[in-house]
Amino acid sequence: MVRILLVAVATVLWVGAAAAQEVTLRAVSAFAEGTRFSRNFERFIEKVNKDGKGVVQINYIGGPRAMPPFEVGNAVRSGVVDMANVTGAFYTNLMPEADALKLLRKPWAELRRNGTYDFVNKLHNERLNAHFLASTGSNIPFHIYLNKKVDKYDFTGLKIRVTPVYKELVEALGGAAVTTAPGEVHTALERGVVDGYGWPLHGIFDLGWHEVTKFRLDPGFYGVEVNVLVNLPKWRSLNDAQRKVLSDAALWLEGLDAENPRESASEDERQKKQGIQVIKLSDVDARRFLERADEVAWASVIKRSPDAGAQLKKLATQ
Repeated sequence: MVRILLVAVATVLWVGAAAAQEVTLRAVSAFAEGTRFSRNFERFIEKVNKDGKGVVQINYIGGPRAMPPFEVGNAVRSGVVDMANVTGAFYTNLMPEADALKLLRKPWAELRRNGTYDFVNKLHNERLNAHFLASTGSNIPFHIYLNKKVDKYDFTGLKIRVTPVYKELVEALGGAAVTTAPGEVHTALERGVVDGYGWPLHGIFDLGWHEVTKFRLDPGFYGVEVNVLVNLPKWRSLNDAQRKVLSDAALWLEGLDAENPRESASEDERQKKQGIQVIKLSDVDARRFLERADEVAWASVIKRSPDAGAQLKKLATQ
């Protein structure tokens, strides 16, 4: 009987200790739930909650209805949330070097091997009080979508809705950059408040913008990067088992980028069926446009952060 009681007490203590070790992280996304740039993060959460049962769990609070996108970076930095799915473009005010992430076009598996990941993580540690857990979006370019046809890479006289990703490029090509919340873009296009907008190849159908879009300018430029960040003190407070569940799921998440080329082909075909016409200029003009886009972006990053910007450029081109 004594032996049975001891076993029972030990079992209760073990279950209690295991429950006490399980940590729940509060997470938000800068993109609406269920849309293109939240869906893989939501798959990541499902994986963590399955693989990390009894170890670590994620409580998904939601997207912009829970927190405005441009507040997400600061929320991670201050610990208001423990984890976020957010593009670097939404926290360049806190970390200017985040603007260079769109120029790191290699898969993150390679960037982890060549030292880029370690340097990017160090910058997030220092600037954003965050651990850079994962990044997705490889091989998804940005485009300029228009309702007025152009015959050259010149936006003079055009009003284009921007995010920090391509604001300086639009201005460098003569356009007037207009900033609006994503929820206002559809109406702005309908009413002619803007003549176009920048957005990745993926995602315009999620937002309904395909209904009021006539042209897409090719080629695509820069590259999508949507990052999973963890508040640094919270990350450091986790034990090895908890960090392993998250790190393993992060690598799995980055591996989902293998799906992007197929999805890009599908999205391209879908836009054509919708009647969105592709404006494709000469190869010479296209090359000059891409060169100009990179020139503008690197100049901006290096101006705001000379040393780190130069190091990021070196890593991006090695």
